Amino acid sequence: MKIYTKTGDNGTTALFGGTRVAKHHIRIESYGTVDELNSWLGLIRDQKIDHQSSVKLTKIQEKLFTVGAILATDPEKFILKNGKKRLTISSITTEDITFLETEIDQMNSKLPAMTHFILPGGHSIVSYCHIARTVCRRAERLITHLNITETTDPFVLKFMNRLSDYLFVLARKLSSDLQVEEIKWIPDKKN
Repeated sequence: MKIYTKTGDNGTTALFGGTRVAKHHIRIESYGTVDELNSWLGLIRDQKIDHQSSVKLTKIQEKLFTVGAILATDPEKFILKNGKKRLTISSITTEDITFLETEIDQMNSKLPAMTHFILPGGHSIVSYCHIARTVCRRAERLITHLNITETTDPFVLKFMNRLSDYLFVLARKLSSDLQVEEIKWIPDKKN
């Protein structure tokens, strides 16, 4: 597989299925941001975290490749008029969303109840989780924008929404594991 093709030198790129679009197209922005998120998850996984969290992050990274493939597929070329699939790619399922919800619930059950917003930080690993969470939210915003003009798989939207919640709770879990104090945001009432 050749790394450079020179086909994008004019500012366009090909979707899965062959359709060419501008590199700044909202579809490209969407899956590009998912790719950015995946890189942040790799950085988190490379830190000294517990083995189970690392395994779960690997599974999530694999699902993000599926999300990227779905977003990189031209919807016009995905299904033929007779209803048969022209291009075959994996999908995000109810089980994938349930996996995130179960993980969130399990981690949350071992954490103190939240009474305030929490300031991101306390340890670099925790900060990486918060950065990943905000990149995930950006990806979600871009995908919802794409969904306005081109229908997007609703499971992708749900998965991304749940993933940002997962990353927030993972940040709290890792704070607990590392015995890092969570700094509560308490609004200044003087103003």
